[in-house]
Order: sequence, then C-alpha cells, then structure tokens
Amino acid sequence: MRGRPKPGRVFSAAMLIGGPPAGVLLALSLLDLLAPAPAMLAIAACAAAALGVARLWLGNLAALAAAVERAAAGDGRLPEPAGPLLPAVAEVADGVARLARTLAERGGLVARLTAADAAIVEALPDPLLVLSAAREPLRANAAARSLFGGLISSKTGGEIAALLRHPTLAEAVERASASGEVQRVDLVLPLPVPRDLSVQVTPLDPPLADGGQLLVLLADRTRERAVDRMRADFVTNASHELRTPLASLLGFIETLRGPAEDDPVATKRFLGIMAEQAERMRRLIDDLLGLSRIELSEHQPPSGLADISDIAIAEAEAMTPLLAARKVTLLREVTQGCIARPADAEQIAQVVRNLMENAIRHGRMGGQVILKVEQVASPRPGVMLSIADDGPGIAREHIPRLTERFYRVDSGRSRAAGGTGLGLAIVKHIVNRHRGQLLIESEPGEGAVFKVWLPGEVA
Repeated sequence: MRGRPKPGRVFSAAMLIGGPPAGVLLALSLLDLLAPAPAMLAIAACAAAALGVARLWLGNLAALAAAVERAAAGDGRLPEPAGPLLPAVAEVADGVARLARTLAERGGLVARLTAADAAIVEALPDPLLVLSAAREPLRANAAARSLFGGLISSKTGGEIAALLRHPTLAEAVERASASGEVQRVDLVLPLPVPRDLSVQVTPLDPPLADGGQLLVLLADRTRERAVDRMRADFVTNASHELRTPLASLLGFIETLRGPAEDDPVATKRFLGIMAEQAERMRRLIDDLLGLSRIELSEHQPPSGLADISDIAIAEAEAMTPLLAARKVTLLREVTQGCIARPADAEQIAQVVRNLMENAIRHGRMGGQVILKVEQVASPRPGVMLSIADDGPGIAREHIPRLTERFYRVDSGRSRAAGGTGLGLAIVKHIVNRHRGQLLIESEPGEGAVFKVWLPGEVA
C-alpha cells in the first residue's frame, strides 16, 4: 500500500543503520573486551533500535512520496503528512511544499496567460491557422472557422484543402520552413466564389505545445478589391448604357423646346417616350447598385433559411400585370415546404423575380411559362427552382456568356423588351453566394429553361 514501507526495504535500511555498531560490539566480544552475554544483549538492542528507526524513516519517506504524488495529480499543493516526521524528513517536506507552491503558482500563471493568448487569437478579426510539421491544420480561430464553414480539417476536402493546396501558399510555407523567416504572398481562391487573400506565413521556433510549427494569418481583401473593381466597372458600364437613353431624352427636350413646342399631339407622344427612357435609366441604376451590393457580400455565405415554395408563389402573383400585358399563361408546379438553408430569403426572391421576368419578356407573346419548385437529389440533395419559356431559344455558343453584365443575344430585341442586361448577372452572383448552381438549357426554336439548385431540405 502506498505510504507504507515494504518489509524488505525496512530490513535493508535496518542493516545499514544497525550493522556498524553491531559489528563493533561483536568484535569487542571476540577480543574478550566485552563479556559475551552483555554483547549479545547490546547487539539485539542495537538491531531492534535500527529496525525501529528504519521503519520510521522509510515510513516518513513513503508518506512524503505519497503526498507528492497526490499533489502532482491534484492542484500541485502538497497535503499535510498523516503523522509526525523525523526532523530531517520534515525539513525535506518543507522544502518540497515550498517548491510545490511555487510550481502551482507558476502553473496557474501559465494557464491564465495561455487562456488570455487563446482569447486574443480567438478574437482576432482576421482568420488564423496553426499548421503542424506535416502541413496539417491543428487550430483555427473563429474568423477562420467562419471563413471555412466551421471545418479546419484538410483531409475532408473543401475550402481549407483548396487553400493549403494552392501553389502560391504551398511555396510560401516551404520557404518559411526552410529559411525560418516570415513569408507574405497574395493569392486568389476561385471556388466556391472568387476570393482575394493576403497571406502571412510565420515559422514558430520553438514549436507550440500542440506541435504547431507554422502560423498562417489570412487577410480577406475580397471586399476592398471588389469595391475598386466595381467603382471602375460602374463608371464604365453606366456611362455606356446610360448614353443612349440620355441622348434620347436630350433630343426630345430639344424638340419640345423647338419645333414641337406648340404641338400638343407631339408633346404627349414625346413625353411618353421620355418617361419610358427615364424609367429605363432608373431600372438600370437600381440594377447596377443592386449588383454591386451583391458582389460585395458574395464571398460571405448567407445565414437563415428561405421557403422557396412560398417565395415562388408570391413572386408569381406579383408578375400578374406583366403576364397580362404579354398575354402569357403561367403554369405552376410547386411542391410545398421546399426550404433552402442557409439562404437569404430576400435575395432568393430576387432570383425568382429576375428569372420569371426574363422568361415572360423573352418568351413568346401569348405563350406559356412553367414555374417548378421541387426537392431533388442531384447534383446533391437540395431544392431545384425551374422556370421555362417557349421563346425563340438560345444558340449554344451564347449560353456561357448569358450571365455576363449587359450581354445580349439580340440587343435590339432585349432593349425593346425592357431588360437592363443585368438580371442574369444578378442571379449568378446570388446563386454563387448561396453555394448553389445555375443551369441553362436551350436550343434554337425550343425555348429556354433556367434551373437554380440550392442546398436545402423539405419541411
């Protein structure tokens, strides 16, 4: 039992303690300097005393060892011995107790500092990863978990795996490991949405307690660089697309001030055209601003959920005036309870609105539009929104470019239909933000089908 000396050890210690005096007594007896009987009694007394001292001494040491083990297993503080200690052992026990208190205090300080460090790292606004010698992620702060969807393992694939496989980052990691110096690089992750990152790789010497040898600090510059691009794009696109309606307005104003100043019939007709051109410019500016806002948040996945079934029905009802104006019949095949998650309901409504308006405006006058919402298992389990028209269809070479800004298969027909050329671009960016897929199927003369797959479920 821990705390009690073993008999063999007691006997050995007694031999060490009582052996020398017993040997002296035996020698005195053999030299006839001490009578045999008193010598034997003295040797027996010496052995008994040695045995008692050995048992007490080893018992004290065993008790001290047990107390140290309990301290090591507990909070580091040495408990009081169960009984009295020999003076020498008591001095050792006092020294061990002071050492244990000092170590416990230092351990508590280290724990507090470690917790503080972890809290600081966790609160950093920029994503941070700790990599092992094998280039595997060991830890990630809250910003990194948010950036990579809560997963930090590179073995399961996904965004973190794509990041660590990126040639630019892989080279920076190797250089940092070989040189022991901080490396800084810029890179672009193309999937699931384009993302601009500024990366700093810092080698750790000595390594962290968990084996971390490399610190990877990521600064997401997507928003800042997107703002710069969009500022230039907005000026270029707005100046180009607004030039025609603005020129028309200026021309009609000049006409109304001159030749048609006193012509009420011409005035009425020109004012109607001017109102149409002004409305076209308003829609164009609204779509440009809306697209800019969507692109700014495209790299950040949405939160919440959206009932695609209810949204589709509501947007279909809102299209009643346009359906009537085009004499288009709308067929609805909507499965109730199809939920997209995570999703931004307002943006999903915009997707449905743009696709339905596109189908109605570019479909056949007096034709038919089919709206479907259903649960699907491909490309992955989720919800499929499908909108089909019976218009002239789209040639295969145009399909990949339909989601580009202001791309039109037939510019004259598109402008006559009232489109801004931004609807499908808006749809693409919203679908990308939701980590979904946009599929376009069409053949000339056979209409077009626009399908949007979103991760989701059936309620």
